[in-house]
Amino acid sequence: MKVIIAEKPSVAREIAKVFGATTKKDGYMEGKGYTFTWAFGHLLQLAPPQEYGFYGWNVQNLPMLPAKFKLSIRKVKTKDGIVEDPSVKKQLATIQALFDEATEIIVATDAGREGELIFRYIYYYLKCKKPFKRLWISSQTDEAIKEGFRNLKPGTDYDTLFNSAHCRSQSDWLVGMNATQALSLSSGTRAVLSLGRVQTPTLAMICSRYLENRNFVPELFYQVAIQPDKDGQVFKAVSVKNFKTKEEAQAILDLVEDVGSGFPQGGHILNVEAKPRKEPPPLLHDLSSLQQEANKRKGFTAEQTLNLLQGLYESKLVTYPRTGSRYIGDDVFAGVPALIDHFKAHADFGKQATLLSTAKLNKRSVNAKKVTDHHAILPTGEPAHQLMPDKQAIYDLVVGRMLEAFSQDCIKEVTKITVQSGSLFTASGTVIHTAGWRAVFNETDDEKKDEENATLPKVQAGENLPVIDKALLEKQTKPKPLYNEASLLKALETAGKEIDDEELRYAMKDSGLGTPATRAAMIETLLKRNYISREKKNLVPTETGLAVYHVVKHQQIAQAELTGNWEKRLEEIRGGASVADFQEEIKAYTRTITKELLQTGKSLVIKPTEKVLAK
Repeated sequence: MKVIIAEKPSVAREIAKVFGATTKKDGYMEGKGYTFTWAFGHLLQLAPPQEYGFYGWNVQNLPMLPAKFKLSIRKVKTKDGIVEDPSVKKQLATIQALFDEATEIIVATDAGREGELIFRYIYYYLKCKKPFKRLWISSQTDEAIKEGFRNLKPGTDYDTLFNSAHCRSQSDWLVGMNATQALSLSSGTRAVLSLGRVQTPTLAMICSRYLENRNFVPELFYQVAIQPDKDGQVFKAVSVKNFKTKEEAQAILDLVEDVGSGFPQGGHILNVEAKPRKEPPPLLHDLSSLQQEANKRKGFTAEQTLNLLQGLYESKLVTYPRTGSRYIGDDVFAGVPALIDHFKAHADFGKQATLLSTAKLNKRSVNAKKVTDHHAILPTGEPAHQLMPDKQAIYDLVVGRMLEAFSQDCIKEVTKITVQSGSLFTASGTVIHTAGWRAVFNETDDEKKDEENATLPKVQAGENLPVIDKALLEKQTKPKPLYNEASLLKALETAGKEIDDEELRYAMKDSGLGTPATRAAMIETLLKRNYISREKKNLVPTETGLAVYHVVKHQQIAQAELTGNWEKRLEEIRGGASVADFQEEIKAYTRTITKELLQTGKSLVIKPTEKVLAK
């Protein structure tokens, strides 16, 4: 009997349906010589401190460094206290019985780091010794499942993937358990003050930006604006320099001549630069970029977007959602023309899909060397019927981005006119000649809309134009905006470094904080801990979050770059780097941070309404 184990019941049922297996049993399905069973996500976890003899919350136990980690069954809260989840125990017994009878085990958990961890923890906990094969697919369509089963991989091919996942799990336990107890105990507040390897630098980024924004003192500055007139077409030009005082700006304003006089010498055209500019299409979406766009366009949280996308994946409408790649290989690209054809009748994108079906496709997102475990998110081409509005919105973002990514460049002409009128002024404007990829959502780049003229007249160097109006503009410097989910996700990709270029950001993805699959959960964790809150679209720290930040801000645990480097190390372990070296480094760090927090935690002041430790 061949046993196939999936990550959740819904996926197991879909795979069983492809095989024509319809007999339902308690905890599994069977038919056609196959048995299909499942986990419920993480059934097992690293055992809590008491299972290593570290009872209660006690400074004498710190740092807790188990010689060997154990696995334990997921716990739940009941009226009798915290107990092993009865449904998990029952399902593990079912899996045990099936594994004992199996002639072959096939792993069909999600094809990624956490999916591998879920299976391996079950496999090792049950002390199973049988070899297993791995199903590795990027789509849940019937054809993708069949193709995956025709190309099963030896389970040992993914040993380094498990090593990476296991090291991540261990490091989170060591840092989280020890840092949390050290700070909580040393503060003397009897409050549970959770810290974590990724959680704390994320909190630090939010707090730092909030304080920078709150403490920002705006500085006034002044500009002078003029309005030259070219044959009835008026445009705006602004002084090249900004002025610190109103008097300096007034002196420049007074030099502007012939305002409203009708004489042509008011503004002398010194120079006209008109440069064509090609704006390449955006890369295909990975999970993080889709979450950012959904937050900006629809106000969806990162967690909402992930859940909606997961639903679309399980409905066979999009490819694997938790990908960190924005590229596809040539093999996938070969199927893109047929995929585009599926959307010729789409209500919003039909016209663009039809145009694209006869055009040469842009290959900016095609690079097999940059594809990680899974390629970028694509629609599968399966018909999407009667989706709920939120799910439809995410689906349309995936479809729209696919059409954008394979469209041609947007061709613009960026014009800059330099005018002399007592001083130097410049006018700028952008004219789109060929919309290219921007036609998909019918949008223009409006980031500089306030600074630019909608259109500029045709002028030549040497011309003199009348100036029909002039004005003194009072402005003030602005702070960096508070983080919202979109901007925070973008910052987490690069461990807080501000990089706008999407390809440069992508190159840093292995050094970012967390992974595309974990960042949404991290934001939700900070909300549940009462460390941050949502104010409209912004993420701001609570008093508790700020209190914790002020204690840890100079500690290594709050440094985004350090944690980002660990993420990079975890990826290197996937490539075969030393597990032992990383484990020793984390243990040494745990000793250091525990010692630091036992001292600095004494300065923490927290409100007495916080949750009390269960000792």
